[in-house]
Amino acid sequence: MKFSIANAKIVELKKVPELAKFLAGKVGRKTKKVYSFDLLSGYSCPFAKDCLSKVVLIDGKRKIKDGPEMKFRCFSASQEVQYDDVYENRNNNFQELRNMDEFEMTCAIQEVMPDDLGICRIHVAGDFFNQKYFNAWVSIARNNPDKLFYAYTKSLPFWMKRRNDIPENMVLTSSRGGRRDDLIDSENLKEAVVVFSEAQAENLGFDIDHDDSHAARPELKNQSFALMIHGTQASGSDASKALQLLRKNNVKHSYNRKKNPVEQNA
Repeated sequence: MKFSIANAKIVELKKVPELAKFLAGKVGRKTKKVYSFDLLSGYSCPFAKDCLSKVVLIDGKRKIKDGPEMKFRCFSASQEVQYDDVYENRNNNFQELRNMDEFEMTCAIQEVMPDDLGICRIHVAGDFFNQKYFNAWVSIARNNPDKLFYAYTKSLPFWMKRRNDIPENMVLTSSRGGRRDDLIDSENLKEAVVVFSEAQAENLGFDIDHDDSHAARPELKNQSFALMIHGTQASGSDASKALQLLRKNNVKHSYNRKKNPVEQNA
């Protein structure tokens, strides 16, 4: 198992003044960094609906399969089709963890955590796949109070069972578009909503997050926000048409990795 160095989106957290304390100082000669811990998309997402996509093998080649109620394709799943190392890392993490008990998962993740980790996004890809796994991350955050852990999740029942036990350095955002959206409303949870236009976000009264700061900052743990549609979308879909319009109007919706434009998942 291993953590991944920050992608082009979440690395921008280094520039957020309110998060500086988590990245201040060094570990030996190493500067503290932003990392993510990722799982295989779709297979680790028990409550996904609007964004449900997963990799399947057809004649030995990876292809993407969209869920029956998919409204916008999961970009992480698209990455797993495109990049061998991305698929292998996320699949290895998931396969190693899925049959462990809570204590084993806690120890296994803790053991491979980089010593220079200052901020961790739990899941650029994947989600909390069972209660034991969610509990493991609660324990990891509590064991590392000098580090910040944050996540988007549709696994709301797992969160609700531990809602009163979440440490201050673990910031959770409900991701609308799942099978238990009713809990967002009944429990008045902070949420992130994928929008297809700036006007849609404005109508909701939500700011659009471009750097994950709305999800990561502890002081914004009760403030909902929007995320602009991104990634590779199914041809002819409403999401694909929205992307075409965003590009035409030069509206920001993607992030560059090195010199190649690779849109990052949210």
